[in-house]
Amino acid sequence: MTDAEIEIAGTGTLGKAMAVLEAVVTAGNPQRFTDIVQSVGQPRGTVHRLLSHLVEEGLLVQGRDLAYEPGLRLLKLAYRSWSGNRFRDVAEPHLLRLHELTGETVHLGVLQETEIIYVDKVESRQTVRMSSQIGKASPAYCTGIGKAALSSLPQSDLMRIAAKTRFHPFTAHTHRSAAGLLAEIDEIRRDGHAFDREEHEAEICCVAAPIFVPEHDLVAGVSVTGPAYRVNMAQLAAWANVVREAAGKIEDEVRMRLGPGRNGR
Repeated sequence: MTDAEIEIAGTGTLGKAMAVLEAVVTAGNPQRFTDIVQSVGQPRGTVHRLLSHLVEEGLLVQGRDLAYEPGLRLLKLAYRSWSGNRFRDVAEPHLLRLHELTGETVHLGVLQETEIIYVDKVESRQTVRMSSQIGKASPAYCTGIGKAALSSLPQSDLMRIAAKTRFHPFTAHTHRSAAGLLAEIDEIRRDGHAFDREEHEAEICCVAAPIFVPEHDLVAGVSVTGPAYRVNMAQLAAWANVVREAAGKIEDEVRMRLGPGRNGR
């Protein structure tokens, strides 16, 4: 039995359903049954049953061509989650300030295991802009904001996440191993900020800083991103201080406005 098969076998019904749902939602275009089976690696009968349940619940819809797409119920749930995201509201003025100072795209992201989830974005004033989207997930190991967030974790958590990360070579600059990532995390902890040196997308660079509020279980980051032809490493380094300052102000305001977290801290 392969590692993937073992992982699937040990996953409960909800986990399998979520894998099917995520395969459709993140694909970017309608998915046929065979596409979904290939993507999730589950038995055809299981996938068919889960798809039927997801359609019945309104989380997916099946078109006339029999392909599956996200359902309107997902939009409703996403809106509820979005409107109730107090962290985003707290961070917003600081993101706008960073945008005013740099003129480039500013991202706010939250770490979820091996991925960074973008929860807010202020678009660049320039003609050429980023293709990132709010709600999109990107690998933490090859994004500046993801590496910044990872740097704030306790070493035991960092080692656990590094061990489960699959290092896909997106560009010539992408980390190929946990050892390389961990060595850079040591540098990020020392400097207080991280860079994306065209590691996830060619010609895209950023500088980022961690946001860490353990009493609220918040591991996140903020970044300024731009195309390499317009924003070189010297410029990103010059912005590092204001990015770190923004991250620190967001941390302070989360503690002040969201109140005590776990155990009253």
